[in-house]
Amino acid sequence: MMKQHFLMLAAYNGWANKQLFDAVAALTESEYRQDAGLHYKSVHATLNHLLGNDRLWMKRFTGEGDHPKTPDAILYLALSDLRAARLQEDTRILEWLEGLSPAEVSGRFVFLNMSDMRTISQRLAPALAHIFNHQTHYRGQVHAALTMLKHTAPELDMMIFQKSESGRRFV
Repeated sequence: MMKQHFLMLAAYNGWANKQLFDAVAALTESEYRQDAGLHYKSVHATLNHLLGNDRLWMKRFTGEGDHPKTPDAILYLALSDLRAARLQEDTRILEWLEGLSPAEVSGRFVFLNMSDMRTISQRLAPALAHIFNHQTHYRGQVHAALTMLKHTAPELDMMIFQKSESGRRFV
């Protein structure tokens, strides 16, 4: 049951990111890069942070893939490149989760913390909850920036996802 819950969150995450990137595409280049008062300042930097954070956690979970060394790293300069990488990472997360057994989801994982070179063992389920909550938090900041910039912000409610074609299998 826990695995199904995280599969739903991963599918929702991909769906919500697509909706958000569709809306962000309407921004001018200046709006996309301006300091909008977000934690990472601009929509551009915030979307890069989200991708970098997911890559860091996927490296921890799987031992594979590249990740930035700092949370404010700019991985992609062009929105189109960032969008393509985001889509690829969302697919990677979902496919990885699909391959896990229920026992693995409720088990532990071990990773090397790069900031202090400690080996850390923790439960996978709370870490998964963290990455999806983190995504929601920073998507919310971009959503607010779209509104502030007088652009239409997408409806990202999970209930809307669950009524969509891609979300129906989770209800």
